[in-house]
Amino acid sequence: MVTRVPAVLLRHRIRIEPYLADTAYGPRYGSAVENVPALVDTSPRMVRAPDGREVNAAATFIAGPDIDCPPGSRITLHDGRTATALTVAHHTAPGLPVPACTEVTCE
Repeated sequence: MVTRVPAVLLRHRIRIEPYLADTAYGPRYGSAVENVPALVDTSPRMVRAPDGREVNAAATFIAGPDIDCPPGSRITLHDGRTATALTVAHHTAPGLPVPACTEVTCE
């Protein structure tokens, strides 16, 4: 039974700097995690941000279920563009033969 997205499908490598908090000097990020396997889709799409506004997402990526990428994290995509994580969805289906993964939309 497949329990996570097969690594062979995660063709791109991205960099994630997890969002920690807002400070007086702007957002604060954790240590960067390099070479995170992901499958990146750069097709634009409309998504609803956590604050309720509709935003045109520049990219969406799928990665393993165990990544640390809260909304607000800074992402460096495989093509060198920098984006901010808008929404994070953890897809799991315990007991079913489908892979677990994390889907992140980026602004």
